[in-house]
Amino acid sequence: MSTTSAVTPLTTQDADLLVATAHRAAEAAGVTVSVTVLDAGGHLLAFRRDDRAVLISGETSTRKAYTALQLNAPTADLVEAVQPGGPFHTLPTALDRPLLFIAGGVPIHRDGRLVGAIGVGGGAPEQDHQFATAAIEALA
Repeated sequence: MSTTSAVTPLTTQDADLLVATAHRAAEAAGVTVSVTVLDAGGHLLAFRRDDRAVLISGETSTRKAYTALQLNAPTADLVEAVQPGGPFHTLPTALDRPLLFIAGGVPIHRDGRLVGAIGVGGGAPEQDHQFATAAIEALA
């Protein structure tokens, strides 16, 4: 008999905190971003795109979050894996939804289990990654 305990899923309050924290970090750096938060099933929990953000940043943040969720890894760690000859070279065309291997997507864990992901788009990839990780740290 298994005695696995349930892990609390991400709530809309969690998602709102993640979005607000990532936006504050971006604003402090003078960057305008879009932020997407997905639950463990890949469903949208929260999204925000500032009026000044480039329209494509919304799609970018969503695809970054989806990639981090599907592969359970920060997108920053996956860039080399999709290069020709890398282990994931053909993966983006093998899935139903295209993935995006640019830093800014980070999975969210609770008690060691995947509960969702955040994606940030609009800044430089390294900045987007910093904004996403700052948001996750605020959730802890």
